[in-house]
Amino acid sequence: MADIFVGTWNLKESKNFDDYMKALGVGFATRQVGCMTKPTTIISMEGDVISLKTVSTFKTTEIKFKLGEEFDETTADDRKVKSVVTLDGGKLVHVQKWDDKETTLVRDVSDNNLTLTLTLGDVVSTRHYVKGE
Repeated sequence: MADIFVGTWNLKESKNFDDYMKALGVGFATRQVGCMTKPTTIISMEGDVISLKTVSTFKTTEIKFKLGEEFDETTADDRKVKSVVTLDGGKLVHVQKWDDKETTLVRDVSDNNLTLTLTLGDVVSTRHYVKGE
């Protein structure tokens, strides 16, 4: 169930995020800010609609979606993408497609930890979050 993802998640550690942003085509200045920012992700559910809000001093984004249904998303770096989020093997799998490109964001929860694995081609970044109060 998606219930295990519900909560407030605070970024504690990030690996290879600059390379991932570079692969996305994010400019140098924005990557610098992105690497310094420690966002909080707030995941909530109302019925079958999941809300995923990412809050930081730099920018706040929010998406609302139903599992398995495609939706339009504007990412934090202003890409206009078609997204689909599914639940696969207990993981929340978010696929973004744009300009013949595709990136996958996989969220996996274990105890009070959430691991976000970002993949674009052969570039992989992992971001580790801890559940807040």
